[in-house]
Amino acid sequence: MENLPEGVPSDPATNPPLGPLVDATPRPLPARISHKGQSVDLEPLHIRHAEDLWRAAESDRTGEGWAYMGYGPFKDAAAMRAHVASFAVTHDPIAWAIRPHRSGTVDGWLTLMQIAPAHADIEIGNIWFSPRMQRTRAATEAMFLLMRHAMDDLGYRRLVWKCNALNIPSRRAAARLGFVYEGTHRAHLVVKGRRRDTAWFSIIAEEWPTRRDAIAAWLDAANFPPDGRPRQSLQMFCDGQR
Repeated sequence: MENLPEGVPSDPATNPPLGPLVDATPRPLPARISHKGQSVDLEPLHIRHAEDLWRAAESDRTGEGWAYMGYGPFKDAAAMRAHVASFAVTHDPIAWAIRPHRSGTVDGWLTLMQIAPAHADIEIGNIWFSPRMQRTRAATEAMFLLMRHAMDDLGYRRLVWKCNALNIPSRRAAARLGFVYEGTHRAHLVVKGRRRDTAWFSIIAEEWPTRRDAIAAWLDAANFPPDGRPRQSLQMFCDGQR
């Protein structure tokens, strides 16, 4: 038998080589339910969130936060409201509004998308945080709540993160959360009239427990004094899980 590609699992009982047998039961579709965390709540996106979201968007005066999104920035509150009204009723992606406890207002959104129940494959994406929410405990926990829901509650086997290959903050976020870089699809999409090369990352079921435990430990209240700055970095917790 020829040498197999490095890192690609196979069933030793098959010739030619085939992948290992897995539980092929289709996974459930995500439901429009709320998720409550220690520092943030996720609410199924609704038109009632549009006013808060517009105010949050107004704080991004340069529009930089929309540079790599397929939509935005929005010219006025009416445009934001129209987008939210449409976005809130899609089934793939399915969107949640993010309400940090500290502000009490809705400061962003994120989705589960590209949902493939038959393959136990799902993506977290369409992540938009207002400037005041970026690089906060609430931002990390918002992503973690959906990651945990997909992998633990719904039993998906592969969790995907993908982004414009030029989006350095998104690539750093993927690495920080424990996603593994898989490669780049060249000339993958056209977004806002521009070529987009797409960087792909994933966490698979065998990797998830260590990622989950490291993020959960970092998010624990003991790691956050009153000033809101973590005592230890997420990287330190990840290193401790290896």
